[in-house]
Amino acid sequence: MSVSTRIISCGVLAACLGSSPAAAQLLADELPKELDGVGIVQRLDERVPLELEFVDHEGKAVTLAEYVSGERPVILTLNYYKCPMLCSLTLNGLIDGLRDVDLRLGDDYDIVTVSINPDEGPELAAQNRRGYLASLGGDVSPSAWPFLTGTQENIEALAKAIGFGYRFDEQSGEYAHTASITFVTPDGRISKYMNDVLFPPQDLRFAVVDASNGKVGTLIDTLLLFNCFQWDPEAGSFVPSAWKIMRLGGTITLVLIVGGILFLLRLERKGRSGDHTGTTHSSSGSETDSGGSSDPALQTGGLQA
Repeated sequence: MSVSTRIISCGVLAACLGSSPAAAQLLADELPKELDGVGIVQRLDERVPLELEFVDHEGKAVTLAEYVSGERPVILTLNYYKCPMLCSLTLNGLIDGLRDVDLRLGDDYDIVTVSINPDEGPELAAQNRRGYLASLGGDVSPSAWPFLTGTQENIEALAKAIGFGYRFDEQSGEYAHTASITFVTPDGRISKYMNDVLFPPQDLRFAVVDASNGKVGTLIDTLLLFNCFQWDPEAGSFVPSAWKIMRLGGTITLVLIVGGILFLLRLERKGRSGDHTGTTHSSSGSETDSGGSSDPALQTGGLQA
């Protein structure tokens, strides 16, 4: 867990649980007992259990496979709808970042939110969904961004599969958890985690493009992502990669050198071909001139004879 995530988790837990002054003075690298097991264990490239069953915001039984269907990458979030602080910060931060991303929800990518509270039902899920979709704005498909609820067993199975550690505090009735979103490939593999409540638009765009294996976004996005930037887990963002940039520069230089050599060789061949053609024309002309001057002499000599 990063330092920033620890600070957020500890601060939220203190606010939600009415912690003691001692807990409020926790240093960034210290975790209270209430946060044992809370955090993110990254399970990159592992598969999300798409067979798990949940209930959507309309009360219909669904499986995750209906949303991770091989067509688009998915941003998966685990929250709960009565969360007093951290869930709202996470989802609002996601919306703020996505507003400046020129990708369309439901066409280029999907979002799926699952409640970690088994006592929450479709009505509360639908209420939260309406609010967040209104905040996102734009023309969004009615089926976009499902808010799901489920049984304790299936919630725990999903959380364990993606490495999302959380705990229920009986005294406060609230859940201790981390601010995190997970990017899933169209075929259901975990591509990336972002553990924060602020999500820069460029990072979101690159993460979606990366999760889609370059199928989403423009050619420029793919070029920049795979040749100029790399994901820094410590910084929690995409950063310029000196090695990738140098490699790209070396490749471009090599292409230019080879192209220049081929161009010069072509010019040289054209020059040689032109010289050979000129020499041939000159020789033919000399023979014609000499032949032309000798014929009249012979004819004249013959007439004189």
